[in-house]
Amino acid sequence: MSPSEDQSIKDYFQHFDPTRVTSPCFVVDRQAIEDNLRILKRVQTESGAKVLAALKAFSFWKLAPLTLEYLSGTCSSGLHEARLAYEEYRGKGLDGEVHTYSAAFKDEEFPEILRISDHVVFNSFSQWHRLQPLISEAKKAHHLPKFGLRINPEHSEGSVDLYDPCANQSRLGITISEFHADQLIGSSGAQITGLHFHTLCEQDFLPLKRTLESIENNFSDTLKQMEWVNFGGGHHITRPDYQISDLIECIKNFSQKYQVQVYIEPGEAVAINTGGLVCEVLDIIQNNGEIAILDTSATCHMPDTLEMPYRADIRGAGQPYEKAHTYRLGGMTCLAGDIMGDYSFGAPLEIGQRLIFEDMAHYTMVKTSTFNGIGLPSLALWDSSTDELEIVKSFTYDDFKNRLS
Repeated sequence: MSPSEDQSIKDYFQHFDPTRVTSPCFVVDRQAIEDNLRILKRVQTESGAKVLAALKAFSFWKLAPLTLEYLSGTCSSGLHEARLAYEEYRGKGLDGEVHTYSAAFKDEEFPEILRISDHVVFNSFSQWHRLQPLISEAKKAHHLPKFGLRINPEHSEGSVDLYDPCANQSRLGITISEFHADQLIGSSGAQITGLHFHTLCEQDFLPLKRTLESIENNFSDTLKQMEWVNFGGGHHITRPDYQISDLIECIKNFSQKYQVQVYIEPGEAVAINTGGLVCEVLDIIQNNGEIAILDTSATCHMPDTLEMPYRADIRGAGQPYEKAHTYRLGGMTCLAGDIMGDYSFGAPLEIGQRLIFEDMAHYTMVKTSTFNGIGLPSLALWDSSTDELEIVKSFTYDDFKNRLS
């Protein structure tokens, strides 16, 4: 294995003092992000694939210039992410590609998507054909993007239906029986030049290998007509045990076999183990055990812990009863289930004490809400290599008030 495939998880935040920021606050380590980007750059360089950062997972655009030092661009899930990509990852002297996919495009938004995107991927033949008049109009005004179709290979690798794009009756992608290779050219004269699939969630190389076998069995004739293929996201490439060399070899072989440009669009892999959520203990109460109420919220600030569900790690904490003092940790909202879980600590918690929830950058920062009027966490950028700290943004009452009227 190469060094990047045999690394252990680096403890970036071991020397970070959580009292340096207001609470609650997301703290992203620039050095940790760059270390992940270096690994992704290796895949890009050695395989020939173009690696895109998935904004749906991590859209902290303060780091757009750093991201584009290593990667080829971004992928978006609709107009607003595409605008962010165009303005911050492609504008201001940057030249990242802008790829846009949506389960369905709105007519009133589609002309702008065509204008600012390099690739546009459709979820169905229905949308591809229905939006041809808008493509014809755009063709008169500006250069068109490349067009692709998302396929559903009906090969499920997911263990949680909520995050499995190939689950039964999935709305994501064109199934094998609904794929019509004779409809790749639209009435505007534009044609489909690429295929996109996304079947993974926090997985290593072997699920991708099995997915590709299914796709080749069912779409091989169409693959031979394509210019590019996007392997989607869910690749945990920057996880210490990921089989990077196998991925590189697979991409090279696939590219050569079908003479296509391969894209991959990791999201979590950009930001795994790069950020923490700092919070504060507000109160400690008793109810069949000790319960600490924090100034953060599972439902507002880390909803994936309830949706997935999973138990987030806390720096210095252990499993229940592993250490001397066990607490149930809960948030500030009225939701009875606003619970982070049970944790043990070596010493009793104190009111005013700061805690750090670990690995809170990907799919956490992008999902926050102001339910119950709970304030949004501030955003901070820290560099573990220099100890420089910048408070990038703080949120106020106005951010809550102006959302709804």
